[in-house]
Amino acid sequence: MNSQIEKARAFRALHVPGTPLALANAWDAGSAAVIAASGAAAVATTSAGVAWSLGAGDGGRLTREAAVGAVQRICAVVGVPVTADIEDGYGEDADAVAVTVREVIAAGAVGVNIEDGDLRGPGPLRHSAEQAARIAAARKAADETGVPLFVNARIDTYLRGTGEASTRLGETVGRARAYLDAGADGIFVPGLIDLDAIAVLVAETAAPVNVMVWPGAPDVAALAGAGVARISLGSGVAQAAYGLARLAAGELAEAGTYGAVAGGVDYGEMNGLVNPAG
Repeated sequence: MNSQIEKARAFRALHVPGTPLALANAWDAGSAAVIAASGAAAVATTSAGVAWSLGAGDGGRLTREAAVGAVQRICAVVGVPVTADIEDGYGEDADAVAVTVREVIAAGAVGVNIEDGDLRGPGPLRHSAEQAARIAAARKAADETGVPLFVNARIDTYLRGTGEASTRLGETVGRARAYLDAGADGIFVPGLIDLDAIAVLVAETAAPVNVMVWPGAPDVAALAGAGVARISLGSGVAQAAYGLARLAAGELAEAGTYGAVAGGVDYGEMNGLVNPAG
């Protein structure tokens, strides 16, 4: 795939309910290169991992410039489609979200996640109408570039535990429909792993549904059976990598041994992944 439009179309086609696209999220160019080399059909970023790698906390603390720079470096080293987690769009209003979308497309991305968590106000969630306006702005900005960007609308009802548990699924479905009407292509509900509730969401929205997984969550086969179209590890791979760094440092300091770093990617292979021409 050479053109960004071809990559965008290919990425869109990967979202098949019952045959989910599985994404191990990257946080920098090196992790993206390793993930792509593993045979992944696409690379997704994790905003948390990107922020941590750049010395910032997650949750709206990263600047647009830093986030876009990370996307650009990732797109430069992989040939597969890249979708970017842009948190709330890195801006106070819908116009700012549109600017971010144009910049991540210029950096090479063919998809974005936009969350409805209220990172800049009293929260925990933006009003659905306000979030729909932000998604509509993202859709319009993307369409004006000619790149068929996949807009994944993230709904944080389960992640943040908003409202009563008995009404949470209904609120999620309502938000999903509003965001799809505004121009979103898919729905992402991190924190939701109940298979029955996922099946209802799939049926009620008739759109690709993305869930986040972690150890103990249903496996890919079970989620496929519920109609999921996309599965992502979120910040899990980055957290595991940092966990290994802590383990290796502790072993070195306490035992004077180095077993924790066994099994790492070969030095020459890693060099070749990020700099194939060199």
